[in-house]
Amino acid sequence: MERDIGLQELSATEMDVFLAAHAVAERGDRENPVTSDQIRQHQLVSNLAQATYHRALRSLLKLGLLEKAQGYKSRMYVVRSDIADP
Repeated sequence: MERDIGLQELSATEMDVFLAAHAVAERGDRENPVTSDQIRQHQLVSNLAQATYHRALRSLLKLGLLEKAQGYKSRMYVVRSDIADP
């Protein structure tokens, strides 16, 4: 599965941000997006420099592993639905 969706190509920082986003999404209702702040507060990424965190987040958006939530102006994200669902 990792190879199918491109996870093996991620840097360690990108993988940590992705896993943090996935973990935050798992705790809540998958229909509701997670905020950048919720992801940022996760223990995997809370110690990252702000610029490093945002670079990784932008990279995940560009790769399509995270998506901007529909109906929100900014800073709201969803983990790609085919990845988030078991």
